[in-house]
Amino acid sequence: MFSPFTYLIRRKELASHLGKGLALLLGNELSSMNYAANYYPQFRQDSTFLYYFGLDVPGLAAIVDLESGESILFGQEPTLDSMVWTGPEAGLDELASKCGVEKTLPIETLGEFLSLTGDRTVHYLPSYRPEHTIKYSTWLKKNSKEVKEGVSEALIHTIIRQRSTKVHAEIEQLDNAANVTHALHMTAMKYAKAGMKESDVVAELYAIAMRETGYPSFPIICTVHGEILHNHHYHNNLKEGDLLLVDCGGESAMHYAGDMTRTFPVSASFTQKQKEVYQAVLDASDQVVINLRPGVSYKEMHLLAARVLTENLKAIGLMKGDVEEAVAHGAHALFFPHGLGHMLGLDVHDMENLGEDFVGYDSTTRRNPQFGLSALRLGKELQAGYAITVEPGCYFIPGLIDNWKASNKLEAFINYEALESYRDFGGIRIEDDYIITENGSRLLGTPVPRTIAEVEEVRGAAL
Repeated sequence: MFSPFTYLIRRKELASHLGKGLALLLGNELSSMNYAANYYPQFRQDSTFLYYFGLDVPGLAAIVDLESGESILFGQEPTLDSMVWTGPEAGLDELASKCGVEKTLPIETLGEFLSLTGDRTVHYLPSYRPEHTIKYSTWLKKNSKEVKEGVSEALIHTIIRQRSTKVHAEIEQLDNAANVTHALHMTAMKYAKAGMKESDVVAELYAIAMRETGYPSFPIICTVHGEILHNHHYHNNLKEGDLLLVDCGGESAMHYAGDMTRTFPVSASFTQKQKEVYQAVLDASDQVVINLRPGVSYKEMHLLAARVLTENLKAIGLMKGDVEEAVAHGAHALFFPHGLGHMLGLDVHDMENLGEDFVGYDSTTRRNPQFGLSALRLGKELQAGYAITVEPGCYFIPGLIDNWKASNKLEAFINYEALESYRDFGGIRIEDDYIITENGSRLLGTPVPRTIAEVEEVRGAAL
């Protein structure tokens, strides 16, 4: 945890922006797998609760009085049974002292406490777990529809304003998470060999994560079918000539996330065809990184990556026509159907539970419904202190190719005949994490090999 003063200041800032009423912030519960006492092994605290209170303990909730500035921590005191089964636990007052809270109450009294506040506004956040909705419904005496409609946009905007800009202590945590992520990727590059299954590599990565700080920041993607963007199946065999795409992240001890992707050959080196596509993606990434700085629209960075990728695919013979027109019409999205990146922080997709359009867009930058652009999670102008990912990719998705080809969609820009020999290519993504600085950007953590020569050097030594 940070110092109690850190959490106190964060809550004071929250109160100063919202001004009136109460902010109700929920922690998470342990979740049962198949019967009540058999919990999923990874408890994950709500990230907003972590930001304002720092307590990585299940079964808590808190209220911030926005006018007095007082905070109240609600929870349950440890019992004899809980001590027997789970070991000694801190009491509520001890937990409260760690985050600068002076008042505690049993969580069973939270509904009654709210009922005595009269007509004061209670600000609360969207539910992403069903138990959140049930609690809101019980405590606020609303049905589920009313709970959904009563979410506080003012609270959402205030939290996004605070959490988006990372201070020095948070950047240290992000560097730590990126260094764990570095260890994961170096392990994958050195460990993977033909004859293994994807699951063999994944098991090794989970072992590294557990030795470092715990669990990965999200379920690991490790696949020879990189054209499936979020592929969490690990049953394929690794074969000579395959590309292995590994998208994974470590967490810091305080749950700040890393998120990086590397794509490398199962063999000691890339084939010529793989080199050409890999370089196209790398060029797109490099051009974006050169231009990262405060005031730059991330939507424009996405379009810059699309133009660089299109220019390279033209040189390979897979695209044709005017590059600007091709990107304007969305032709590149056949190969690059996702966004360039997203915010990073206590969540791997930072604050996504508050609403992507609130986090990644604003009144001057709206989401574009065009295929490909519609998947861009972050489009607004960057500011110093933003932590972001840069992750261009190029994918050959047979079903998508067939769908577009059937109607000759954007045939002025796509060479469908040449695409036939790439149907089994898979996909390539290169992703790194950056902090936006006052004058540009800085890579978070230790660099992971990314050029063709660097990747082949690691692979050659491993084999």
